[in-house]
Amino acid sequence: MPSVYDLKPGFQNLLRPLVGGLASRGITANQVTILAMLLSFAAGGMIYLFPARPWPLLAMPIVLFVRMALNAIDGMLAREHNMKSSLGALLNELGDVLSDAALYLPLALIEGMKADWLVVIVLLAVISEMTGVVAVQIGAQRRYDGPMGKSDRAVVFGAIGLVLGMGMDPQPWMDYLLAIVCLLSCLTIFNRARKALVQLQ
Repeated sequence: MPSVYDLKPGFQNLLRPLVGGLASRGITANQVTILAMLLSFAAGGMIYLFPARPWPLLAMPIVLFVRMALNAIDGMLAREHNMKSSLGALLNELGDVLSDAALYLPLALIEGMKADWLVVIVLLAVISEMTGVVAVQIGAQRRYDGPMGKSDRAVVFGAIGLVLGMGMDPQPWMDYLLAIVCLLSCLTIFNRARKALVQLQ
């Protein structure tokens, strides 16, 4: 199934001149990974501290776009500028799931949002990313299959932040949307596991 992740090669081409400039200035992949995680924690913290204010929600699409760019940049620095490391692999995988939790769970404090859906989505996000990593452990490639990978979640929650920040009442449509995200997350877990096994065959 299609995923926002499929657009990554074109996005990387746009970022390549910037990546080269960062590498020439001594910026490391791990520094970029940590910056992306800190950005997510800061944005989630603002939602937690100011749940009744619109500006932290309106900032979500920007934060998520910048985070996607930083995630692409750290990978390009690692692969194309000889910065791969075991620490970088750990930071990359742990940073993604921690960032999702830090940014999405505080939305439970927004009036009309239901914490149950958000907790389930974050748990499914952790499982889907873990499934992608386990693929490597059994001898396949790291799986990034959709339809609800990291980039897809970012698009969905960026849109949610935008409409909530503009004052739209989240009920009853939000429950349906989050239920769809849960279903697509389950399908993502299945797709990643299946394609890892198919690759081994």
